[in-house]
Amino acid sequence: MGKRVGVLMGGWGEEREISLKTGEAVVAALEEQGHTVTRVFAGPGLDRVLRSAEMDMAFLALHGRMGEDGKVQGLLELLELPYTGSGVMASALAMNKPFAKKLFRLHNLPTAPGYRIGRAELPTLQERHGDLGFPCVVKPACGGSSVGLALVNDAETLTSAVAEACRYGGEALVERYVRGREVTVGILGGEVLGSCEISYPREGFDYEAKYKGGARYHLPPRLSPTRLANVEHLALAAWEALGCRGYGRVDLICSDEDNDIVLEVNTLPGLTPMSLLPKIAAQKGITFSQLCERILALATRDEAGVTEAPDMATVQPAPRRAVGG
Repeated sequence: MGKRVGVLMGGWGEEREISLKTGEAVVAALEEQGHTVTRVFAGPGLDRVLRSAEMDMAFLALHGRMGEDGKVQGLLELLELPYTGSGVMASALAMNKPFAKKLFRLHNLPTAPGYRIGRAELPTLQERHGDLGFPCVVKPACGGSSVGLALVNDAETLTSAVAEACRYGGEALVERYVRGREVTVGILGGEVLGSCEISYPREGFDYEAKYKGGARYHLPPRLSPTRLANVEHLALAAWEALGCRGYGRVDLICSDEDNDIVLEVNTLPGLTPMSLLPKIAAQKGITFSQLCERILALATRDEAGVTEAPDMATVQPAPRRAVGG
């Protein structure tokens, strides 16, 4: 039976444009599946909008900070609304790339060496960079859609690239560049859905290549069956290391030295006509509408197991204390 679904789109950050495209595509797909869909444009006052909306669950079409980082998920938990994608903790960990890398290492998952640096630490950048060398990749510590990403080949341009990345959240992640094939693995319902290799005319799958054309996609990736199985195993292990659920994508580099490196986990990947997860699903014979329906069926909330409390939160004045005497 059709459900009342609120599709959350837009948001506060630099990925708003992509989020709106994802949202409109999801709205059309869910309406095709017979659901009653409400567009919910995220922004200041979102809590009031959600309380007034008539919806049984939320389909998150948000990307980046203030949408993919656990904040909106926490609000939905408080409102007791099931939602698509990962929970609060996994969303926050996946969005914070330096913390995600620590967890990857804790689980013996290979990741590129690098360091985190904040805007206030820019004067110490060259010292921090040390012998990491060039080329290196600079990106916002918390972000997605390749916004603020740069491939840096020398010390002269390192400072400007880090300063630019720090514009998006105040911190940057600098990693050693690993040359190889870029592969993304789609995950649905805790299982590998399939994989896609991305190639492009210039080094770096940046925002322009991702959304303005020029990239080429290879489904399946141009890897041996044995190596592809290893890549997909690593992707699922990275997904599980962060405690993710529902659906998502894991990006990796298959280096020229036959080493596979985990880059990051995307807990709310794009669902636009150009997005990678729908391409992977299509390769498996799953239409875009069917993909959205499967994602919706996985909507849930964290099982907090909290003790019972009154339905309405109240504020009571503290008792007066006697003074003197």
